[in-house]
Parts: sequence; C-alpha cells; structure tokens
Amino acid sequence: MKKTVLTILTCLSALLSFSQDEINQVKIDSVENSYHYQHGTIELKGGIGKITIPKGFKYLDAQQAEKVLVDLWGNPKGEGLTLGFVLPEQTGVLTENSYVFNIQYDEIGYVKDDDADDIDYDELLDQLKKDATEENKERVKQGYDAITIVGWAAKPFYDEKRKILHWAKEIKFGSQPVNTLNYNIRILGRKGVLVLNAIATSSELKLVQKDLNKVLDIVQFNEGYQYDDFDESVDSVAAWTIGGLVAGKVLAKVGFLAIIAKFGKVIALAFLGFFGAFKKKIQGWFSKNKSEPEAENEEPKLLEEHTGDTTNSNEEAIASDDQPETELPKDFPEKEDEHPV
Repeated sequence: MKKTVLTILTCLSALLSFSQDEINQVKIDSVENSYHYQHGTIELKGGIGKITIPKGFKYLDAQQAEKVLVDLWGNPKGEGLTLGFVLPEQTGVLTENSYVFNIQYDEIGYVKDDDADDIDYDELLDQLKKDATEENKERVKQGYDAITIVGWAAKPFYDEKRKILHWAKEIKFGSQPVNTLNYNIRILGRKGVLVLNAIATSSELKLVQKDLNKVLDIVQFNEGYQYDDFDESVDSVAAWTIGGLVAGKVLAKVGFLAIIAKFGKVIALAFLGFFGAFKKKIQGWFSKNKSEPEAENEEPKLLEEHTGDTTNSNEEAIASDDQPETELPKDFPEKEDEHPV
C-alpha cells in the first residue's frame, strides 16, 4: 500500500513540475497532430471544380474541417458548411496569429454582374447592420452569440475580368474580447458561386491581405461550370447580383449571414482550463498527504477530487459571461495516433 501511494505521489510531483501553459500547449499540439493535410490538386465533390494548393499552403478535407468549425469553433451545424480548409503550411487550426480559408459552394444560379459599378457600399453596410440586429433574435434563441457588424475591414472589390468579388467585414461575436475578421471571396460560375472565407481575428487582416493574391486563383470551375459557359436557354439566373452577394444573401442555409466564427484558441482553452483546476486539486491533496500520517486501509480519493467542480475554471478560461458552454469533440484524441475520421 505504501509503495502504491509513493508511486502516485512521484507521478503527481512530476506533473506539478509543468506550468499551466505547458500543459495547455501539450493538449493543443495533440489536437493539431490529429489532422491529416493534403497538397497538390484537390477535386471538389460533384465535379464542379478543383483546388490547386499553392506552395506554402495545405488542405484539410471537408470532414475534418467541419469538426473544427462545429466542435472546436462553436459554429452551428448546417448543410454545405465546408468543402475543406486551405491554410498556411506552418500553421494549424488553433495557431494564434493565423487564419484559414473555408471553401464552400452554393448552386444559386448565374449571378449577373451588371450592377457592380453602381453599388453604394456605405449604404449597404448600414443595411447589413440592421439585418444582423434582426437575425440575432433567432441566433440568441438557439443559444449562439449575437453578431455585431463593426464595419468594412476592406471595401468590396469586383474583378470583372476574372469574375472574382472580394471584401472583408469586421465582426464582434457576443462579448468576445477579440473581433473576428471574415474576408470573403466569391468566384462566379455558370450555376453558382465558389466561396472562400478567410476566418481570422481582426488583428490578422494584414496576414490575409499579404497572402490574398496567392489564393485568389486556387479554386477553379471545371469546363461546363465556368461563367462563360452560361446558356440563357437552359440555365437559371440567380435572384440577386453582386450587391446581393456582399449583403450575405447567399449560403443562407449554412447559418445567419453565413458568418463563421473563429474561437479556436478560446474554446480550446476553456476545455484545457479543466487541467488547471485538476492541478490545483492535486496540489491540495498532495500537500494534505504530505503533512498527515497515511491511513493503512485508505486509498487516496484522487478520482473523486478529479471529477469535482471545474465550472469556474472553464468560465475563467473563456473570459466571457455570455459565451455558451462548449465541449470538445467526443472523439477528441487521447493519443496522437487516434485521428478523427
């Protein structure tokens, strides 16, 4: 019995030698190492097009990307949520000061672009803010943070020759201390639009802009799906034009305003905050056993202490009274060789 307790105390002593930051980083690394990335040319489902991954970038497939969006970043589930991520080679989904481009497709029909030069984007921004206020009623009812459109991070720009529209919005989710950046790219096609949304925080705008030209042309429609393949005798025309795309009247089935949040680090640390609480419990138990005589027939109640109240630690890690409780995926890897399917 004494030998068992001594072994436990030795292990606990080793655990306590790690700082909270080190413990957090170990768990974050475990999540990052569970993902399988691809390079080269990626065919999109349905035969609509392909992605050519440029040098210095990598691709995370749709199944894994959806787990990140919903389970790690706290976004609502929805049909067509993602066709995968493209992100810088040296970063991961929980890396600070980085971003990912989320790829989507919406078969909304052929988008006419003849209104591109006539749009008042300041007026459009005012309308976006009003729409967000109305849609927040349903978001909050479903348990998600309200959305505040702070303003343009980059005003809309339409490249008529390449049929590419891009712009950026700065957005605040609930009472989150850091604003989210949604840098939007739309590639117009015969039957719909391919979408790239750069998901980042507002402080990462310069990083996205620096790499923007490297990713503008990575997603291409296959022959038969390109903008110039439009046949007015058989193809349907979308109900909105360039202004409608900027206003968010696309991908409505994905979620309100089709805005995706990046709370990766915050939510991950909410889970990891559990280990901080566990560490404090261990420290108290360790000190108690160190100063009191050991009972011959009493096993240490480590499991009971372990599963005690950790709610406060989780809330402190989130640093927001309004953030709904978020759990890590049920299949969160306990070992580095256990990968999500």
